[in-house]
Amino acid sequence: MVETAALRLFCFNRSLYEKKAGSKIGDAMAAKPTSKRASRSRAKPNRTKSAQSKPVAQQLRPKVLKKNLSCPIVGIGGSAGGFEATMDLLKELSPKIGMAFVIVQHLDPHHASRLPILLGKVTQMPVIEITGRVKPEPDTVYVQPPNKCVIYKNSALTLVKRTERLNVAIDQFFESLAETQGPRAIGVVLSGSGSDGTAGLRAIKAAGGITFAQDDSAKFSAMPRNAIQSGFVDAALSPKEIARELRRIAEHPYIQKAPQDGAGPDSEYAVLDHLSRIFLTLKKYTGVDFTAYKQSTLQRRIQRRMALHRIERLRQYANFLRGNDKEIQELFNDLLINVTRFFRDEGAFKALKKRFIPALIKQKGRKGDLRVWVPGCATGEEVYSLAICILEALGAAASTMRVQVFGTDLSEMAIDRARLGIYSSAIEKDVSPQRLQSFFKKLDSTYQINRSVRDLCTFARQNITADPPFSRIDLISCRNVLIYLGPQLQKRALPIFHYALNHGGYLILGPSETIGIFSDMFELMDKRAKIYAKKVLPGRPELEMHLPHGTFAEVRTLEPARMSPSSEGRDFNSQVQHVADRIMLGTYAPAGVVIDEDLNVRQFRGKTAPYLEHAAGPATLNLLHMAKPSLVPDLRATIHRALRTAQPARKERALIKRDAHVAEVRIEVVPFKVPNSDKGWALVIFAEDGNAEQREMTRKKKGKGKKRAGTDEIQHLRDELTSTKESLQVIIEEQEATNEELKSANEEIESSNEELQSTNEELETAKEELQSTNEELTTLNEELSNRNLEIMQINSDLNNLLSSIHLPIVMVDNNLTIRRATPTAREAFNITDTDVGRRMTELKPDIEIPDIEKLLHDVIDTLSVREREVRDNKDRRYSLRIRPYRTADNKIDGAVLTLVDINSGGVSEKKR
Repeated sequence: MVETAALRLFCFNRSLYEKKAGSKIGDAMAAKPTSKRASRSRAKPNRTKSAQSKPVAQQLRPKVLKKNLSCPIVGIGGSAGGFEATMDLLKELSPKIGMAFVIVQHLDPHHASRLPILLGKVTQMPVIEITGRVKPEPDTVYVQPPNKCVIYKNSALTLVKRTERLNVAIDQFFESLAETQGPRAIGVVLSGSGSDGTAGLRAIKAAGGITFAQDDSAKFSAMPRNAIQSGFVDAALSPKEIARELRRIAEHPYIQKAPQDGAGPDSEYAVLDHLSRIFLTLKKYTGVDFTAYKQSTLQRRIQRRMALHRIERLRQYANFLRGNDKEIQELFNDLLINVTRFFRDEGAFKALKKRFIPALIKQKGRKGDLRVWVPGCATGEEVYSLAICILEALGAAASTMRVQVFGTDLSEMAIDRARLGIYSSAIEKDVSPQRLQSFFKKLDSTYQINRSVRDLCTFARQNITADPPFSRIDLISCRNVLIYLGPQLQKRALPIFHYALNHGGYLILGPSETIGIFSDMFELMDKRAKIYAKKVLPGRPELEMHLPHGTFAEVRTLEPARMSPSSEGRDFNSQVQHVADRIMLGTYAPAGVVIDEDLNVRQFRGKTAPYLEHAAGPATLNLLHMAKPSLVPDLRATIHRALRTAQPARKERALIKRDAHVAEVRIEVVPFKVPNSDKGWALVIFAEDGNAEQREMTRKKKGKGKKRAGTDEIQHLRDELTSTKESLQVIIEEQEATNEELKSANEEIESSNEELQSTNEELETAKEELQSTNEELTTLNEELSNRNLEIMQINSDLNNLLSSIHLPIVMVDNNLTIRRATPTAREAFNITDTDVGRRMTELKPDIEIPDIEKLLHDVIDTLSVREREVRDNKDRRYSLRIRPYRTADNKIDGAVLTLVDINSGGVSEKKR
């Protein structure tokens, strides 16, 4: 099987662990939020050792384990309410758990902390406040001091200067932990306000570590809620449940170093079989074949899922995965590594904004379509970042150019999140305050991309190595995607990007990515930002049908000029002269023919019947086929000599047999060329030697002896032998030329075959373009469907809201046409269902408002609020308030009328 062959590339041989696992993670782990997809981790894979010395779990562990501590480190972050949660967590931990714990709290920098003393009362593990550079030891709790921040660097906990922003201490430690510990990093976010810790959990999740967050038991839920909503949390549990899970995974080989002596490992073929089952299960349920993806990533992620479920044998996990739809989806999301952020790699975005986007805008002339594609977009941060950069580069001219940014990904859930454009407040670390104000909308503890930016972006599910690509793209950002694909998929993806790009388009890759062997397709433009420009391949030019120069279609046959009738004197004289010339040539000129380079007769001149005749068989105009057999050797040799030297050639006393006697013929060949043409021609002239018969009669009269006759016969035979040798030499040369022509014809056939293959590729490309266009239409249709659903939902919410309000409210536009009205307003203003769309002034309400038109125009023109007391026909009093109608982009588009019944207040005042 293809899958089995691909799996043989995995660098491991054994599949048994030495220790048997306990129970798997409980129902709370199964109900955890699903992570989303976005970018790619940079953790390096480990190369395996001997298959007979280590179990699979140890072989799957990344290389980073060999470089770090002998114990895993658990980072615990919290803020308001985090102290109580930390105490609950430490109470449940065993003093010999084999892990080091680092507590990072938001503390007042101006007061000493009693946190180490208080935490020391609830745990038997030593609790130490970090005062300098400390190497973590297992079964020890370390506490950050109040006036410093702590990071993990060079296998030690190190204090650094506190930043002015107080809410990033947890992120700072988690990110340093992920960078050095890799998959052995564990992050826990407990109660607190703000969003600190979310970005740190993102880094740990990307490195293959394990993440937890406190559930609804948090006293202040903002911090854990932001982390959970971001999708970077493996399990949301109470502090006591988190402690129990830490105990369960503490001795798992993925977290701890595996034992050196394996016991009863599976065979290599068994391991390959188990992995084959896992990938076939994923392919069956998700439609994605992971066998050609980067093996180190697959190994690390499978082992991570095994650690979460406390499974140590690969065979057990393959069986556990079978029929478990939820775990299949979780493993699928883990393999996609959905981690990214806004404006990742700031230098690349600066280069884009300063140099490459303006170049594209200039190339488009500010009136074309600027199309961008982000494969592997995950939750959309990269897509929106590029859209914001383009809008900033366009400035005031944004309305003159149509911008389309396509984001595609394998994860449907990630695409759904990207469409919403809602992100936690942790993005404040990556997005400047100016951009937050201009392109985002604050929603409680989250931010949403403005509608003006979201309208530029289209999201769709796509497999870049299997589905048709987009076309006519100006910029492709495929950063940190190729590093997770195997060589086979990389070789498939890069030509797809080359096809999708317009001439002069750009490709952006990640810092650890390169174009590899495809340097003929892309030219490096910015080495630091990894920005490449598309090259035009010389081997595949545009299909343009040009007739080559010098073809027969361009050559005019050398026919006699035709007379044009005219009665003018000068024309008449020229006609007479032309006819006279033809008579002279026909009467006295020798017989001859005009031939081309292929010896085909193109014109007959004079009487050629004595020398030429049509042979039996297929009709032909080839001179050698038409010539008398006795003339063929001399004729071939003479023509060959003339064409080879490009000089006139002559053959004297060529013999031609006529009935019972032999005549001597002079053959003359004159090569020539027609002006403005490279094709060669030749004039072949036949002339009989008139002195031949006279010489023969003279010899007979003189009656010379037999000796003289014998001498003449010998000379004649010698001449004939010489002519035969020349003819034979010509035949040999012609044969060699024919062989060369056959070789050339063979090469031309091969070239034609290549052209046909190229044409076939072009047809396939055209088919792909049609499929790509269809994909775009499908994507746009899906986007429109989603927009329609949103509009229907908003419309339903608005209708329900208006129905629930027991106040007469009427909305009109700038033309005073009624848009909406609440049910109570229909009674107060006598509005029926058919009145929606009519002008407000055309109604006859029960309330007396004679100058209602003037009031509405004043409110719309002055943007002010008008309030007035009015009465109805029953003398009930109302307070009429008119406010301007503001749209989402702060434009005035009508007015809103509200009636408040104040009759009860008036009655009470009367009684008083």
